[in-house]
Amino acid sequence: MVLTAEDHGASPIFVALPARPHGPEIIEFKEPGSAEIHADDLVWSKNTLFFTRMSAVAPNEIWKHDDLADGGPIWEQKHPGFEPLTHMNDALLSQIDMQPLESFTFKGANNEDVQGFMVKPPGFDPNKKYPLKFLLHGGPQGAWGNEWTYRWNAELFAANGNYVVVMINFHGSTGYGQKFTDSISGDWGGKPYIDVMNGLDYLEKTYPFIDKNREAALGASYGGYMANWLLGHTNRFKCIVSHDGMFNAESAYGTTEELWFANWEFGGPPWKKRDVYRKWSPHEYAANFKTPTLVVHGQNDYRLDVSQGFDLFTTLQVLKVPSKMLYFPDEGHWVLKPQNSQLWYKTVNDWVDQWCKK
Repeated sequence: MVLTAEDHGASPIFVALPARPHGPEIIEFKEPGSAEIHADDLVWSKNTLFFTRMSAVAPNEIWKHDDLADGGPIWEQKHPGFEPLTHMNDALLSQIDMQPLESFTFKGANNEDVQGFMVKPPGFDPNKKYPLKFLLHGGPQGAWGNEWTYRWNAELFAANGNYVVVMINFHGSTGYGQKFTDSISGDWGGKPYIDVMNGLDYLEKTYPFIDKNREAALGASYGGYMANWLLGHTNRFKCIVSHDGMFNAESAYGTTEELWFANWEFGGPPWKKRDVYRKWSPHEYAANFKTPTLVVHGQNDYRLDVSQGFDLFTTLQVLKVPSKMLYFPDEGHWVLKPQNSQLWYKTVNDWVDQWCKK
């Protein structure tokens, strides 16, 4: 069986061989001298494996591996050759200066290794100081990695205003084993928050080109929750962007279409686990809110109802915390329409520039 699976920010190709002489075996394939790949959409036809492949600097193209041409079955080859079939974006990408995705590792919660990624701006000069955009992924069982996206594109965030962009895969992220993924359940503002703050400490100490006085935190979905959690627990960021995040854990329970998820993450409904919901609900810490915040929410978001965004924005306004809300009447949990996406990027980047640009 040929498959892909997340592994430390990559999505390599594996072959599972359940009937080997010495027991089941799983083989991972790597190209000689190549970084970890992000493959998907596998199709096997007439001894040829077709798949899509992307990276942080290029969207999907179709690739192939020909078993017969390359000397036997793929599982007998230590370094199979992968050949691109399409070149839809080559000409355009050759005109764009994008920095590679760089990996780093630091000690997070429980002194366990946590992986992060960095993208530097075009024309990067290590002798200069750069503001920081710290991105927080959703899920929370998700992960950043070597992949292309049209939403929350790190390369675009870096190029717009010349920022260093950082993303970490905190406890709860996928691709690091099931125990690591499961460790976030019932601990939403615990280990992941420690990871974020330890990661920020590591970045400031390790990379002198990061200006620690000009740092912004941006997140969506669970990342929006973490942005809201940061609001009540630290003042180290100059500004925050909270997109479609949970603000009041108890009211969010009764307005989501994904009811099983709240029961799983918090151990049951609010009337049975009131202490857990209140412990990890950002609204309980609103008295500490001071960081300028942009709130983004869509009317058609059934995962986290738009009332969560209005509740957060109203709270910020009452507290006289500098704040702004971007409301999409025709979007759901994701901003998908092209013109709305343009407005989203402009509004988000303008907000960060307002507080982090010199």
